[in-house]
Amino acid sequence: MIVDLLCDRFNIDGNLRAAASRAEERMHGVRYEAQEHVRANVFAAFLDEGLAESDLHGSYGYGYGDPARRHYESLLARIFGCEAALARLTFASGTHAIVASIAACVLPGKALLSITGKPYDTLRNAIADAPGALARNGMRYRQTEFDEEFDRNAIEQQLRRDDVAAVFVQRSRGYAPRRSAAIDRCEPIFAWIKQVRPDVAILVDNCYGELVEAREPTHAGADLVMGSLIKNLGGAIAPAGGYVAGRADLVERVAQRLYAPGLGAALGPTLGFGRELIQGLFLAPMIVEQALRGLDFIAALFTELGYQVDPQPGERRTDIVQAIRLGEEQSLQRFAEGLQSAMPVNARFRPEPGAVPGYGEPVLMSGGAFISGSTIELSCDAPLREPYEMYVQGGAIAEHAMLGGLFAARALLRRCA
Repeated sequence: MIVDLLCDRFNIDGNLRAAASRAEERMHGVRYEAQEHVRANVFAAFLDEGLAESDLHGSYGYGYGDPARRHYESLLARIFGCEAALARLTFASGTHAIVASIAACVLPGKALLSITGKPYDTLRNAIADAPGALARNGMRYRQTEFDEEFDRNAIEQQLRRDDVAAVFVQRSRGYAPRRSAAIDRCEPIFAWIKQVRPDVAILVDNCYGELVEAREPTHAGADLVMGSLIKNLGGAIAPAGGYVAGRADLVERVAQRLYAPGLGAALGPTLGFGRELIQGLFLAPMIVEQALRGLDFIAALFTELGYQVDPQPGERRTDIVQAIRLGEEQSLQRFAEGLQSAMPVNARFRPEPGAVPGYGEPVLMSGGAFISGSTIELSCDAPLREPYEMYVQGGAIAEHAMLGGLFAARALLRRCA
């Protein structure tokens, strides 16, 4: 058993070893059936695309006719079951892709309606709070509350206002103590919104959720999904970038916003990274499943140690984020230090809370990724505020995530001793 091997190799014994053994036992027999469907979908996309080796080589400069980009975006559209995709290194992050999409779809004088409550900190900042935010330049912003259920009455009241141009859904929890929004919960709401206001575009922040469920939001009626290429879709190989996928007319609007009116999606070199992008996408289902397996073990381990976790071990997951309620700032610090000591890069560093652009409170982060910001690789972060939850993401190798969880738990137990 891998837990015995890890415990022997890294001198973990006593109550922690016993808890880890029980956690491993709890995970026996857990199947990741959604990933079986995802793998088949990705295989079919690649076979239908008909790639040649020469297609892996991209372009420089303006990037006109870049074959790697053209095939990569076509693959994304096939996997997402939609008309078009825009995937560019030019997008610095998932937040960048989301904000560009909102700005393209919600013109000044029109309103964006978030139906999953307050967006996560950096996105809320870009939409409403920061100097130069979209809402300070003519766009209107409103939101309805979301407590794992959509508030239909409040949504309908807002949709009756004719200035609403787009509905926004944040699938992942962000830093909120709530469940992520599952596809099967979103689908009936999407259909209902289209009945009430067929002219309103449905925009979905898909960060952390790609390839976790058998279907994507675009299969369930979303008009546009946005996210990062260095999270789930990157397969721990993609070097940078973000994407937008969905209706062709909306994707083109985003391209016009990203580059310039009249240029649209014709630009954008892959700068020699076409192979990494495409191979990362091919490997992504395997990497996502590895992350889910590692997170399930971490959830089981900390449940055995008496902590509240969400999702529960073995429960159906909708993203690659595991919340662990530690209850106090000092425990967050110990957890982060322990996880950091398991990293393949920067393991000797000590995480310290600090200011992060877009966040009101100091944020504590632990990570040692080969691609900076690649949260499909193992990481954790937490704002220093109640309820003092730690959010663990990713783990490109399940056993490495297990080791990180063991090191984090050991650091916590040493503090309590």
